[in-house]
Amino acid sequence: MSRIGKLPIEVPSGVKVAVEAGLVSVEGPKGSLTTPVPAGISCEMEDNCLVAHRSSDDKSQRALHGLTRALLNNAVVGVSKGFEKKLDVVGVGYRAEVKGSFLDLSLGYSHTIKVVIPQGIKVSVERGKKPIPQYVATITIEGADRQAVGQLAADIRALRKPDPYKGKGLRYTGEQIKLKVGKKGA
Repeated sequence: MSRIGKLPIEVPSGVKVAVEAGLVSVEGPKGSLTTPVPAGISCEMEDNCLVAHRSSDDKSQRALHGLTRALLNNAVVGVSKGFEKKLDVVGVGYRAEVKGSFLDLSLGYSHTIKVVIPQGIKVSVERGKKPIPQYVATITIEGADRQAVGQLAADIRALRKPDPYKGKGLRYTGEQIKLKVGKKGA
C-alpha cells in the first residue's frame, strides 16, 4: 500500500468536495479547483475525509495512487488556506511594482519587463528592510492553485537569477546564495 496514497485527506469546514467519474471538484473560500483522477484510481468521501483507492497493485497504479492523493490534498489546502511564494529583489536600480494585471520589473536590462499575472493569482510588492545588501523589495505571489503559484514564481525568478559574484537578482526568500570570490581574492 502506498504510504502517501493511503492517508485520508481531512476536509475542513466550509470546503465542498464533489466526486464524479474521473474528476474531483473542490470549492472553498479561496476559490474552486478541479483535479482529474486517472483510470484505476477511485475517490470517495468517508466521515468528512476524502480517501483515494486503487484497483490493482500494478507499478503504474501504485505510482498514480500517491500522486492523485497528493494533488487532491493540494486542492483541498489551496481552496481553504491558499499557497504563497515570496521573491526578494536585490540590486541597485532594480524595482518591481504591480500595475493592473501586470507585474512591471526593472532588472538592469535596457528595457522594463512586463509579466502577465494569471487569473486567480494575486501578486503584491512590499518594500522594507532586510539584512541583505542592496535589498529593494519582496514580491509575494498568492493563490489557491499550488502549481500555478510555483510556476509563476519560477518564471519571474528566471528573468534574472542571482549573480554568483555580487548576489544581485531575484531570489526566493530564505534562499542562501553562496558568493564566489572575484579576481582580487585569487
